[in-house]
Amino acid sequence: MIVLAGRPARHRVPPQAAGLAAAGTIGLLAGLLGILVPVVGAPVFAVVAGVLLSPLARRFAWRVEVAKGPVLQLSVVLLGAQLSLGEVLSVGAGSLPVMLGTLGVCLLLAAVVGRRLGVPRDLRTLIGVGTGICGASAIAATTPAIRAKSNDVAYAISTIFLFNVAAVLIFPPLGHLLGLGQHAFGLFAGTAVNDTSSVVAAAGAYGPAAVRYAVVVKLVRTLMIIPIVLFLSARSARPAGSARSARVLSLVPWFLVAFVAVAGLHSAGLIPVAAQGFLHQVALLFIAIALAAVGLSTDVAALRRAGARPLLLGLILWIAVSVTSLGLQYVTHFA
Repeated sequence: MIVLAGRPARHRVPPQAAGLAAAGTIGLLAGLLGILVPVVGAPVFAVVAGVLLSPLARRFAWRVEVAKGPVLQLSVVLLGAQLSLGEVLSVGAGSLPVMLGTLGVCLLLAAVVGRRLGVPRDLRTLIGVGTGICGASAIAATTPAIRAKSNDVAYAISTIFLFNVAAVLIFPPLGHLLGLGQHAFGLFAGTAVNDTSSVVAAAGAYGPAAVRYAVVVKLVRTLMIIPIVLFLSARSARPAGSARSARVLSLVPWFLVAFVAVAGLHSAGLIPVAAQGFLHQVALLFIAIALAAVGLSTDVAALRRAGARPLLLGLILWIAVSVTSLGLQYVTHFA
């Protein structure tokens, strides 16, 4: 129990411990709600609850750096336990152009349109990677690389969530209207829907074959976190002149190295199937805890000042990625 400032200091819970406990409790509850309502997902429940409780966090001066830092980074590492590096080849030659094309269009528009709309660089970067790669997981991996503010992270998560829900409701009827086959719709869902839970929800409404293909595409799409975060880390550090080559290794976040290592262990068959599911659930829990911490440290007034422009950017990117995915499938005759 957190004791008010007027009580003796010896009875106070350390701010870091209080913040971690609060974020952990919210994360656990969000995880349970995410199981009950998978379309929404634990990350959204966590960040929303954190934002709602942020006045309480400020009142008691809770510190959430541990949850936003090491816990978040460890969650990214654990995501590698379900990702086989060899799966890049298994999705087939026709899927890679669609994945890379949608990602390229998304990141380009995020930079150009976001700048024209006056959206701050970090926020447009988070919305871009969240839309182009894998939603909350990509935002979680990108946050420490660019040292994003909690307000930007919370806004980006909320924006991604809104269009995830729209995709789950709109994409299956659209797929039937367009006459997409199971694999074609799986590729569409895997490239144009963000969080895994929403990918599964959208593809599951279309058919079992669509789900299997969409999940593989989504996992391969997750690999794009690695080059994108490396680039963003390098851009944030900006080493100069001859010192650049000497500092290359310092630009590689430890958690991305560990992510690749864990994925390599999975590729080699060294992670038991039962452990893969467990580690994935732990990763999702850690993401929920980290995003709860993000919510707790959010300045709601600053979100209001951001206005509707970031939301408009998210809408533009979502439409662009969806159209690009369908267009590239048509051009490559995948469908």
